[in-house]
Amino acid sequence: MTANAPIKHLLGIKGLSESHIQTIFETADNFKTLINGPVKKTPALRDITIANLFFENSTRTRVSFELAEKRLGADTINFSSSSSSVKKGETLIDTVNNILSMKVDMVVMRHPAPGACVFLSKHIDAQIVNAGDGTHEHPTQALLDAYSIREQYGDVAGKKVVIIGDILHSRVALSNIYCLQLLGAEVMVCGPATLIPKHIHALGVKVSHNLEEALRWCDVANMLRIQLERQDQRYFPSLKEYSRLYGLTMDKLNALDKEICIMHPGPINRGVEISSDVADSDHSIILQQVENGVAVRMAVLFLLGQQRL
Repeated sequence: MTANAPIKHLLGIKGLSESHIQTIFETADNFKTLINGPVKKTPALRDITIANLFFENSTRTRVSFELAEKRLGADTINFSSSSSSVKKGETLIDTVNNILSMKVDMVVMRHPAPGACVFLSKHIDAQIVNAGDGTHEHPTQALLDAYSIREQYGDVAGKKVVIIGDILHSRVALSNIYCLQLLGAEVMVCGPATLIPKHIHALGVKVSHNLEEALRWCDVANMLRIQLERQDQRYFPSLKEYSRLYGLTMDKLNALDKEICIMHPGPINRGVEISSDVADSDHSIILQQVENGVAVRMAVLFLLGQQRL
């Protein structure tokens, strides 16, 4: 990054400053103009090789990164743990070092263990972009979410953003809290008490267990799915009960005396945390988030890659 001290890796939002984020956004503005024009590619990273290491299943994030890399002209290697020597007991460092021996400059990694990217950054020379590590952080998702709010309203500062759903197991929620607060937004989390971390107040966020109250407060509602794959016990009676209390429907939106913006990081569980008519409505900027994700990831890769050229 060029703002403040250069940053070698993007391990989390916590390592960034407001000026770093603004530099990413301004760079993303240029790339969004590019990809919406007749020529959608640039050779900016043509001498850079990037390895996409996904130790967890992913569709949106992996495809978004791959497209961003190709639009920048980088060479890419795609790695999936399900078809690798990891299944045979190979360690993370051995796996990555074998890939780096092929002269890879940058690693985009998703891993189920919180802190895996930080651990790896201390043992290898390549630059690392965290594409999600366990329940810890997902920095590029937070950046594209904030970028989408900026695009919608002109600025993030002063906006009231509520994050609704499974806060306890969400890396998206934590990164969003850090990012939105850095940019001057007010943040609230909303969900069942069992899905709200005990010490969340220490992050300076408001807490509500009432969806209607949260919707009346906010300008933006970011809906999260229930992450059943990360849950080792029952946190609420049933999905039907959760949907009744915390599912966003058009009736609940129509009951408000104002317009609010609806976001979702995906994948959407229609009929659980959000109804189809809301997801597909004019209130929703979910597809804009997907589009902005490519531009923001292009910006991150470009700014990091410039340090190696």
